[in-house]
Parts: sequence; C-alpha cells; structure tokens
Amino acid sequence: MITFISCAKTMAERSKIILEKTAIPVFMEQAERNAMAISHFSKDELKTLLKVNDKIAAENYLRYHNFMSEDNKLLPAMLAYTGIVFKHINPESFTLEDWKYASGHLLITSFLYGLLRPNDLIRNYRLEGDVRLDINDGKTMFDYWKPLITDYFISVIKENGGLLFNLASSEMKNLFDWKRVEESVRVVTPEFYVEKNGKPKTVVVYSKMCRGEMTGYIIRNRIENAEELENFEWEGFRYNVDLSSGNKPVFVL
Repeated sequence: MITFISCAKTMAERSKIILEKTAIPVFMEQAERNAMAISHFSKDELKTLLKVNDKIAAENYLRYHNFMSEDNKLLPAMLAYTGIVFKHINPESFTLEDWKYASGHLLITSFLYGLLRPNDLIRNYRLEGDVRLDINDGKTMFDYWKPLITDYFISVIKENGGLLFNLASSEMKNLFDWKRVEESVRVVTPEFYVEKNGKPKTVVVYSKMCRGEMTGYIIRNRIENAEELENFEWEGFRYNVDLSSGNKPVFVL
C-alpha cells in the first residue's frame, strides 16, 4: 500500500527533529536544473510567474538565488512542508517506527521535485503546476513531470501491493498519466463531506484537515487495506456506508 498526498505552499526554515536516516530525492537532478533556470528570473518576473505578492516574490527570489548554496539548509520533506495537511499529520509526534513505515509507504507530490518520500532532503521553494519554463520547451510543470514520474509512481505502488490511497488534491492527478495509473493499480480515494441542510457538501479546509488526519492514522496504525479505513473517525467525521463505494469511502460530519 502507498499513500499519496500533496505538497504545501508554506515551508519551514528549520526543524528540531533530527532523523537518523535521510535520503536524496529520486528526481534531484531535474529539480536542481529547474531551480537554476528559475534563479535567473527577477523579483517582478517571479511575482508574475508564481502569481504572488511582493513579499512572497522577494522571499522566493532569495530562495532560488541561493538554491545551491552550502548555507541553504536541507530538511526532510515531511518536516519541510507546513500546510494544513502536514499540521494534521503531525510528524513531530512520530515514533522511529512510524518514520520507517512512512518512508516506505508515503509519497508527496512536488512541482519542483516531482515525487518525494518523507525523509527526502529538500530546499525551500515555491512553484505552481501551471508554470512554464523555456528549458522545458514551454511545457507546464504538469506536462513536464508526466512522462518522468508516471512509470516510477506505478512501479512503487506495485512493489507495495498494488494499492494506492489517494489523499492528494484533485489537481495532482495532472502530474501523471492518471488513466494509466488507474489501469495499473487499485486507487482508493477517500472523500470528506459536511452535512448542510440535509445534503453532503465539500468544505475545503475540513477536507485538508481530514486528509492530514487520515494520513497520520494510516501511518500510525499501519493500515494495509481499504476496509480498515472504515474505522477512521475524527472530530465527528465517520464512515458513511450509504454514500461510499468500493474505491470511494466517504466520511461525513
């Protein structure tokens, strides 16, 4: 079983946790190549490219300008991202065994690094899927990564039992030939709804929280099959058998 989550836009500068075993990202060469290309953009160009404000543009100008500097600290991916999903995974509370399990059963998307394992060492950055770089023939990052990581993604899932728990945001499918993924392995995509006026509705912030909580639940409980997910509960979210199907377990508040 492999669990699959999205990267976050916000990142940490440091962490108090020191992992005994870290790794180099599988697609580090591609990441550094693209980072070097982005390092040539001005602050104003980055502001337009990333669709951000002046402060974030300036921050990322420095990040990319100093990307290869020895002073630029590396952090394990699971500890580097600080978005809602990662806060609710709460990796700071992981035991050594949790870290070992996560490192072999969790993949994280990245528009710069392609795919990451939790203990892969990365540098801070910001990038979006619709960014186009001349060195990549003007392709979006989605289209750039698709032929590079689809086979790797499928092979890792097959090596781990052929089951994928898809807890990533829907746009992340565009990083892959998703039709091939679904043809090659079993993809289980949990959904989280809030009942309003008698109808289930998606509330984005709750969905992100639940994705993080479920990811932590999978790791801490060593969940290996889809049926075990039905026992997941958090803050009133519970499995709803009437709304669920085999590959789409639904949890409702």
